[in-house]
Amino acid sequence: MNRSASAATTAPEEITSPGLDGIPRQRERCPGPVLPEAHEAGAASAPAASRLGRLGRLRPWRLLPTPTGTPFTFGYAAVLTLTSLLAQYADPSLISALHRHSSTDVAHLAQQPLLVLVASALWIAGGIASPYAIGFLLVLTALERRIGALRTAGVFLLGHVVATLATEVPVAFSVLAGQLPDSSLHRLDYGISFGVAASVGALAGLFTPWLRWLVLAGFGGMLVDDLIAFTDPMTNWGHLLALSIGVATWPLVRRWRRPVSN
Repeated sequence: MNRSASAATTAPEEITSPGLDGIPRQRERCPGPVLPEAHEAGAASAPAASRLGRLGRLRPWRLLPTPTGTPFTFGYAAVLTLTSLLAQYADPSLISALHRHSSTDVAHLAQQPLLVLVASALWIAGGIASPYAIGFLLVLTALERRIGALRTAGVFLLGHVVATLATEVPVAFSVLAGQLPDSSLHRLDYGISFGVAASVGALAGLFTPWLRWLVLAGFGGMLVDDLIAFTDPMTNWGHLLALSIGVATWPLVRRWRRPVSN
């Protein structure tokens, strides 16, 4: 046997690529062992890749309500938009009369409590561009995505109703005791701020600890600053109470929490 001919048939350098005649095919490389340092580097980069993946999935439009994802917030926002446009463009005397009849003052609460508690929550004090209107959209959307529509409505109504009664009942007793004039029974009081404050408190319980206390310190500090200004102390106390009501719901909202839908 011709040894040179046999060697020529087995040498890998002489095996040509099937697609390009005359060009030797590159040798196959065997994978070498994975060094411990490389393995640790890959493991360390996994959390970073995971974080980048989560950032890539962020959708800014999810901060706003949608008919299917957050039906309570979306429907309620539509109603508030209509009443805000009415308040801006309708006759001022008509709007003044509607506000008076929607007010949760002592006189109206004594006569038709259910009607005024609902009607007072159909208006935004300060208009559609007020901080509480913006807070309503962002906070209730986030809360509803985490605990559902009915439970979000329950948290909002709990803050709205309890804080309203807690601020108006003392007014009634003060009038009876002669410490306040009878005109205090007709104090104009309407808006969504108590419900929003309670929703902020409830939502904070679903955040990580550092973000939770940051939100409570920021929002609570704003409420305390308003109270110190003493422009409307009854309403300012009501905001702090509503925030506390939201915080008190933490055990419930944490039990109700569900994965955020896409």
